[in-house]
Amino acid sequence: MKLQAEKLDGLVISGHGPGWIAVNGERHHNSIVLSSRGLFLDWPCNRFDDLTPDHFSQLAGLDAELVIFGSGARLHFPRPDWLLGLMERRIGVETMDTMAACRTYNILASEGRHVVAALLLELA
Repeated sequence: MKLQAEKLDGLVISGHGPGWIAVNGERHHNSIVLSSRGLFLDWPCNRFDDLTPDHFSQLAGLDAELVIFGSGARLHFPRPDWLLGLMERRIGVETMDTMAACRTYNILASEGRHVVAALLLELA
């Protein structure tokens, strides 16, 4: 699916499909973290079961107002103890499947919000 954002001066998710996410037109085939303020990182996890509290502690250090967690092809909620660092910093977390997270990130980023998307792409 091709996506179009209103504001194109940062990192924009320009498309997605099974096994890939395109950021500013470049396809990625692994889990990623991106922020509306230009940060882009590989996120070293290939399955929901690979996630640990450290994955979410990394997100807490980005000081966003909201983290959108794309949990893969299906909705999987992170364990509450994984989110402690985010809660301590009063950073909101929304969980949804990865494709919905892509769309939501673009909407919030286009509104000028400081949002981080942690997008899990599950590898077979």
